[in-house]
Amino acid sequence: MSAIERAKAEGRNKLYEHEAFELLARYSIPVPEFGVAKDEDEAVSLAEKIGYPVAVKVVSRQIVHKTDVGGVVLGISDSKALLEACRKIKENVKARAPYAEIEGCLIQKMVPSGVELIIGAVYDEIFGHVVAFGLGGVLTELYRDVSMRLVPIEEEDAWEMIREVKAYRLLTGYRGTPPRDMPAIVDIIVKFSRLLAENPAIREADLNPVIALEEGKGAYVVDARFLLDGEAL
Repeated sequence: MSAIERAKAEGRNKLYEHEAFELLARYSIPVPEFGVAKDEDEAVSLAEKIGYPVAVKVVSRQIVHKTDVGGVVLGISDSKALLEACRKIKENVKARAPYAEIEGCLIQKMVPSGVELIIGAVYDEIFGHVVAFGLGGVLTELYRDVSMRLVPIEEEDAWEMIREVKAYRLLTGYRGTPPRDMPAIVDIIVKFSRLLAENPAIREADLNPVIALEEGKGAYVVDARFLLDGEAL
């Protein structure tokens, strides 16, 4: 059963983040190694298997924006810090979102720092899926520097999307910073387009951030949300 089929069978309109990663991986879109732990012992076992440093994120059906409720801890380097992070997340969520049921923690391999990008999509009843590309992280809403295309998106279209945004200069190497792996970014956009075309139940999607590493080192989706059948993200 696919992640989308599982969500629908359970009456959910949103994918859990680990389900979003599973869906992306099915289309060979790079995501960090990850796993879901139900308790602290599983969290330590998973982190040792994945390899430190890791990030920890709360898993809850009721929580979409995990950082807003203190449900994310990054850069964890050992088991002691991991256990502290798991306990801190539980405390934060109980205090800030007491209505939320904590189902576990997502343990995720940390990706090296790079340029943060966003690749998002919405579904239009007339035109179908529309994909947006631009700077990610906290800069998305600040600059609103995005390019858009209708699905399907081919490689040439993806290159055009990247070149259209003002952030393109940042990706080519700006004031001594290394250029980013643009073929890897193009590859994600094209594969994301195919994912949307083959899964019409998706109404909104948000890959943010996508970390673009230096030339030849790839790009990774480190946070992802998928919405089914019209609810707001």
